[in-house]
Parts: sequence; C-alpha cells; structure tokens
Amino acid sequence: MTVSFSLRTLTLALTPATLTELGITGPADLLGADPGVGPLCWLRLGEGLLGFGEIASFAATGPTRFADAEQWWKSLVATAAVNDPVRMPGTGAMAFGSFAFSKSSAFESVLIVPALVVGFSSGTAWLTQLSLDGAVPTAKSALNLLRALATARSSTPATPSVGTLRPGALSEEQWKDSVRAGVNAITAGGLEKVVLARDVVATFPEPVRRVSILQRLVELYGQCWTYGVRGLVGATPEILIKVDGSTAQARVLAGTLDREDEPAGSTGFADTVLGGSLKQRQEHDFAVRSLTRQLAPFSTDLSFPAEPFILELPNVWHLASDVTAQLASSNGHLPTSLALVEALHPTAAVCGTPREEAGKLILDLEKMDRGPYAGPVGWLDGAGNGEWGIALRGAVLEDEHTVRLYAGAGIVEASDPAAELAETWAKFRPMLQALNLPNHP
Repeated sequence: MTVSFSLRTLTLALTPATLTELGITGPADLLGADPGVGPLCWLRLGEGLLGFGEIASFAATGPTRFADAEQWWKSLVATAAVNDPVRMPGTGAMAFGSFAFSKSSAFESVLIVPALVVGFSSGTAWLTQLSLDGAVPTAKSALNLLRALATARSSTPATPSVGTLRPGALSEEQWKDSVRAGVNAITAGGLEKVVLARDVVATFPEPVRRVSILQRLVELYGQCWTYGVRGLVGATPEILIKVDGSTAQARVLAGTLDREDEPAGSTGFADTVLGGSLKQRQEHDFAVRSLTRQLAPFSTDLSFPAEPFILELPNVWHLASDVTAQLASSNGHLPTSLALVEALHPTAAVCGTPREEAGKLILDLEKMDRGPYAGPVGWLDGAGNGEWGIALRGAVLEDEHTVRLYAGAGIVEASDPAAELAETWAKFRPMLQALNLPNHP
C-alpha cells in the first residue's frame, strides 16, 4: 500500500517562558481551544497529547484492519521529512487512532494525522506542526497556530442540557438473561470467562458539546487516560500496551467493586471484599494470563507481580496488575506498538477466555455491534512508539443530540446477574457524570 502525498513535520520544544506567555500550564488548558469539536485527545495527570485538525486519515473494517493501518502508516512515514530535535515518544510524525472491537463490526477503524500536536511528558513540552504536499512547517507558523488556539480557548466546561436515558439493544432484564446464558455456557465446559457488554442511549434537546465532555472527564477522572478520537470519548483506566523504544508496558484490570457499596466508616473494605473474593481473583487471573500469553512471543523478558494491587478510582475499585516486557528484535526490527495491539486484542479483560469461543458467544448474546467500545484507542509515532488504551468508560456521539454509552462485566461461573448489572451502572458512571445524567434511569 502506498500513499500519494509527502508528510513533513517540525517539532519544537516549548520553553517555560513561551508557555507562560500563552497562559498554558498543561495540555488540559487547550482542551477548549476548539469549542466546536474539540481536539484529538490522550491525557492523564497533566501529561499527554492533543491534536488539532486533520491532514490525513485512514479507515478500514474487517479482520485486516490493524495490518492495513500499519501498512498505511509505514508507507506514510517512509516518505516523510521529519525535523524533530526533541526526539521523544509522540514527537515527529504521529497519529491518533481508534479500532473497532470486532473484526465483523461495521464501525470504521481509523488513524488520523493531525495538523498540530501539543505534547507534555516528563517535564518536557513540545509543539509539532504536520503538513502535506510540499508545504514546509516553520517555527513561526507553528507558534502562530498555537497562539491562535490559546487565544480562542474556553477553560470552563459547559453544563449539558437535561437529557434522558433509555435502554439500548437490550433491556436490563434481557441483559440479565444474557448473563444467565453466559454462566450456563461456562458451566457446560469449554469456556472459562466471557465479558458481556450493554449499551444505553442518552438524548438531549440541545447539541452535545464534545469538548465539554472531555473537560469534565479530565476534571473528574484525571488518573485515567482521557481519550477523544472523533465521536469516541471516554476515560479509560486500562492500558492495552505502551511502547517506549524496546520497553513495553500494560495495565490489566479485571475484578470490580462499586465504591458506593462501601459502608460508612469502614476500613479496608476493598481489600477484604475485592481482594478476598475468589470470583474476582479468578476473573483477574484469566485477564493477566491472556495478556502475558499473547505478549510472550514478542518479548525477551516479561514480568508481572504475583499479586494484583487494588486500583482506587472515583467510581470503583479494580484489581490491577502492571506488566512489563523487554521487546525482542526480529530481523533487526522491534515490533511497533500497532503490531502489538493486533497481537494482544482482544484480551480476556474485555472478551473472555478462550478468546475465540468467548468472542462467538458475545456476538450471540449481546445483540449489538460494540463498535469502538473495548477496542484499542490511542496514538503511535513514526519510531514505533505508542500508547494504546482499551476504550472503556466511554461513549460514541452518534449525532449532535444522541450519545450511546457502553459498559460491560466479566462473567464467570460464580457470576450473579443482578450484581453484574449493578457493576455496569458503576462503570457507566464516568460518562453519566460528564453528561450531567443520573446514575440510574
């Protein structure tokens, strides 16, 4: 696959003086710079990337969507003229991406090359201008674009109009029936875990402002990775894979406890109820084994803790494990972040185990197309680096008045349908809060 244009990039380090002049303390200050649409977004704890505009994009569906996107990106980078003295992950040539969960999904998987990128990482800030067809980015043009964004920004999230919530593909009772069917399939043998998702639809009388959703998520869930790729928005706590040179990292989450369940005045509630639950530990173990099994062929060294830790988020607690790998070279080349995404997706944390059997059951029981929900979302650069989360705690803006929210739960033999339904409401909570909606209809 070839591309018919030539990419040029210029990356500049942003000095503290320049940032102060523009009133920018971090990337979140620029979330409101495009009040109509809002930027491409990948932010966490005051670091990350924002992309403005689109100069090129790739879209695909089907089982080869990852490989096709990788080939398109490599062809684009092969002819690129890159001026990048900063030389950090995310500088130079880069793109944001979102991929459908299923190879049978009608939803398009995309890579998007922005016109301008602002990045913050490890105390360094930078600005990258990207252009096509011979236009040469300059320091003056890049800074002028940033200055215009900083001048136009709105820092105050708008409160959404009062919306209404209705069931999506399945009612609550129908979804609980699907959970029972999943438990029965596991009991029958051949399947250890299946993740079943559900959707709800929010409608608003006035247009929904995407940028306000991103601002609210950054404000409320700053320890998660707030993502925004076109109509897909959310704040995920789970990293599928992060690649920085020869090192890869992942954060596996499975096992959930709603923080609203904690009795007043209790201590050690999550450690006792979540950490001490055989059902939750089993669900987490499936997810860790799934990821490490798929990552092992690409690694010379792979490590993860013997015991998970408890990750505390504003809405829930999770059992979590951080996995680290040293990547193995093949014919002198390290695997790119997107190649690893293809190998790892979907993990047991969002699909089940065994993967093929769980995937077939999901298609049968959910009665919906997940679209990008639980698919990879993030970014990659021309050096093979990248950071890809799993699109959880998110939603798709279907039109200016309609938002479809998704949440799921891991089903094992000991699962209780009512408890799993309650877990989905806990996972809906970040997007419901961002949309100013109640937690229950």
